[in-house]
Amino acid sequence: MIFINPSPTPAQNGNKDKDNALFYDAAQLAQTGIIHVTQRNTPNLGAAMKQRRKALGLNLSQLAELSKVSRSMLSEIERGNANPTFTTLWNITQALGVSIDELAQSSVEDPPLRITRQDALNTPRMRSDDQGCELVAFNPVTTATEFEWYELIIQPGCEMSSEAHAVGTQEHLSVIEGQVQVMLNEEVHETAGQGDTLRYPADTLHSVKNPGESVARAFLVVHKQK
Repeated sequence: MIFINPSPTPAQNGNKDKDNALFYDAAQLAQTGIIHVTQRNTPNLGAAMKQRRKALGLNLSQLAELSKVSRSMLSEIERGNANPTFTTLWNITQALGVSIDELAQSSVEDPPLRITRQDALNTPRMRSDDQGCELVAFNPVTTATEFEWYELIIQPGCEMSSEAHAVGTQEHLSVIEGQVQVMLNEEVHETAGQGDTLRYPADTLHSVKNPGESVARAFLVVHKQK
């Protein structure tokens, strides 16, 4: 359905209502050339029309010949300076090989690309009571129900222990510097060095220890099952 504001008839001129908006089926309007389509939140049809024309390799003169709409009118529509009648729009879309709906949908502008930055001073850091372990949280709150990712820094001989997480939770630990030992239920399961990655269930008692003589740094991803 297309929302239109028809020109008032003599009978409507005496109507005190402010909104004479009516709804018509688009097919019923195809034979008329007097009704102007004026949608609320009107999409940028001109830009979509230009994009489609260029995709087909047509210039304005060629589209004018195919659509039987003057070149100057096409130019004005593309620049957003003219509001085409339904028949004009119909002729243009037929020449472009798309429906009016398809053209309108393609004219919805994509949201602007955006990069957000989390400053170092605003990045959460959590330390153990003995100051031997530190977690730096990088994930936004919006991902916390499924993914969390951290930098893990462990001083020599120190250990970070965790209770069991939710059933199905997995952890992925990639060693950046030094050595780490991963223990499940207080038993050593694996030792890893720089460049190694350990993956293990985190829905049981687990801990990460630095068995070396230098600081260990690792990238930790916590993956929770939905």
